[in-house]
Amino acid sequence: MPTHNKATGAFASVTTLFFVWGFITSLVDPLVAAVKGIFNLSNVEAQLSAFAFFIAYGIISIPAAILVSRLRAVPSIVLAIAMMIAGCFVILAGTNLDTYPGVLLGLFVIASGITILQVAANPLAAALGVPERSHFRLTLSQAFNSLGTVLGPLLGANLLLKGVEVKPGEVIDATARSNALGAIDLSFVIIAVLLAFLAGFIWWSRRRITDAAPPAPAAHGFGQTLAEVASSRWALIGGLAIFLYVGAEVAIGTQMALFLNSESIWDIPLQHAGYYVSLYWLGAMIGRFVGSALLTRMKAHRLLAVNTAIAAALCLFVVLTRGVPAGYAALSIGLFNSIMFPVIFTLTLERSSASTDATSGFLCMSIIGGAIIPLIVGKIADMSGYSTGLAVPMLCYVVLCAIAIAAGRARTHAAGVDGDEEFVSPH
Repeated sequence: MPTHNKATGAFASVTTLFFVWGFITSLVDPLVAAVKGIFNLSNVEAQLSAFAFFIAYGIISIPAAILVSRLRAVPSIVLAIAMMIAGCFVILAGTNLDTYPGVLLGLFVIASGITILQVAANPLAAALGVPERSHFRLTLSQAFNSLGTVLGPLLGANLLLKGVEVKPGEVIDATARSNALGAIDLSFVIIAVLLAFLAGFIWWSRRRITDAAPPAPAAHGFGQTLAEVASSRWALIGGLAIFLYVGAEVAIGTQMALFLNSESIWDIPLQHAGYYVSLYWLGAMIGRFVGSALLTRMKAHRLLAVNTAIAAALCLFVVLTRGVPAGYAALSIGLFNSIMFPVIFTLTLERSSASTDATSGFLCMSIIGGAIIPLIVGKIADMSGYSTGLAVPMLCYVVLCAIAIAAGRARTHAAGVDGDEEFVSPH
């Protein structure tokens, strides 16, 4: 049994990982706005950045679980960080070769590393310490993850969006384009260096983490997971819910800077709009703590129904109005997104007749919604404007509200699941 000091030190080491993947994932938001101007892209083409990133969850989640079960936690974490560093250099090659597909490939490699990182780190956060404080540790880790999602857009706006503002029908000038590509290079060089230090720190902490880590569970294969999930109605419903939630959240976040920059909303410089994106994620950070308190007083499915209904109403308000109120309404959606991922996860586990491992693996795969739905929103934004694009997230939230109501009427299948288990969102 690891001593308290060793477990605490191991937990502190692992918690740095939560911050890092939140920080890097949220950089995709300003990057979408930056590449749109740099490479003269349409909205849907710019959203390919989110597609390249989140498609990795659908492809890599189950192979990552198999990898972690064979390598154990620390080697898997170090391998994941090495992949993320490699992805940074692929992006550097893409910018220096002046090719957008190179940037997309780099994002996919980084996201693949983050997927492995999450599969390895999530169970560690729960296990590194006394069992009765596991929920406190998970909440604290989520707070650092959320802190990363708040700080990421601030750095991204400062480095990536300076001088890349391009109004419809205009093309960025050569000097500004060169500077913008250099800013992307600088951003990912900084990230690569920090990741290298992080890998060294995790390797230095390997003994304390290994001593405190639980045995790795046997991973299900891809076919076995899908076969179990196909036999469970609520596993499929939960997968749909995660798909819609992540897709809506990512679509709003990646469009936010361009949305606030548009003449019909705030008409502020793109770089300033990028700073405001951090408020979207700050709302999610605050909402996680408020939501944790509310979940001790009301049923999870009811809180999910309320939050999704409010989020849908805010989207509808944005679709129907313009100007300053629409901007603040869009930013406030983050507050109501906050509890959706963990609540959907636990509601699904309670009702799924498939095994916990198979259900969890399928729900992680369903994060692929963050790759698909932003493309749809980007296409609508190209045709009808950014405000109209929020009609798609609105529909996602309406379906999620219906699923929450149905969850309140459904029987639970998983014995011993009390709904208090917590999970970390892709951000």
